[in-house]
Amino acid sequence: MPLADGITMRIAVEDDAEALADAFTRNHEHLRPSSPRRDESFFTADGQAARLRDQLEQWESGRMVPWVLTGGERILGTVTLSQIVLGPWRNAHLGYWIDAGHAGRGLTTLAVRSVCRTADERLGLHRIEASTLLENIPSQRVLLGCGFTRIGMAPDYLHIAGAWRDHLLFQRVLNDRPVA
Repeated sequence: MPLADGITMRIAVEDDAEALADAFTRNHEHLRPSSPRRDESFFTADGQAARLRDQLEQWESGRMVPWVLTGGERILGTVTLSQIVLGPWRNAHLGYWIDAGHAGRGLTTLAVRSVCRTADERLGLHRIEASTLLENIPSQRVLLGCGFTRIGMAPDYLHIAGAWRDHLLFQRVLNDRPVA
């Protein structure tokens, strides 16, 4: 689906491994403060191929949706809905990142809005949860601009950049439909 001039968002495929390795390598320093420590194999095509196989297996089983943002042959970011749970909860976790050269242009906001529509209209989810580091103001702006509300702070929530880090928690309730 088109997001902006020349930039699209689509489901990831195994053939994206090399482009993802390039994107993560190109953005290594940009993503370092908000990412877990990564083994060097993560930044290789083989490492990304293994990661994609796992994500696509989860997608096929309905537990995850992995999207990539592309500009031509380049991957400019990813968005995922993970830990999808149906039944009475109908919930998922949102994660995303954008290429350093495209940050601040509104692409992440467009992508998150699109994911929220898909989660509501196609996946039948009720709620999406997201978290940010306390100091990640740009990501918090994306979430708030996409209708998320802050619901709390979780101490020592994720192991990021070599330490357990506090995170702000956000949610967006997509609808109030009864569970089918």
